[in-house]
Amino acid sequence: MEWERPTSVTEIRSFLGLAGYYRGFIKGFSQIALPMMKLTHKDAQFVWTSKCEESFQALKQKLTTAPMFVLPEPNELFEVYCDTSLKGLGCVLMQHQNVVVYAS
Repeated sequence: MEWERPTSVTEIRSFLGLAGYYRGFIKGFSQIALPMMKLTHKDAQFVWTSKCEESFQALKQKLTTAPMFVLPEPNELFEVYCDTSLKGLGCVLMQHQNVVVYAS
């Protein structure tokens, strides 16, 4: 898929809205999207940096690559792994050592 680089806050919000719909399938979504999300904050100056470009390209790549997940078995045990920092929170729900879904 071809996505042109966002040139306004509205276009960033649109792209992040689309990407955010699939955030459960993108490991570390919040951390990857952070440089672009900062441009959508109130009173933020729109300056497209190399970090924004890296963020945009990484999300495009993640959106066009099939993730490897398993369907959950409701009667089996689940495992939840979490990691936090001052920059974000990441979690993964697993079953039988396979990823069911990501959260961030």
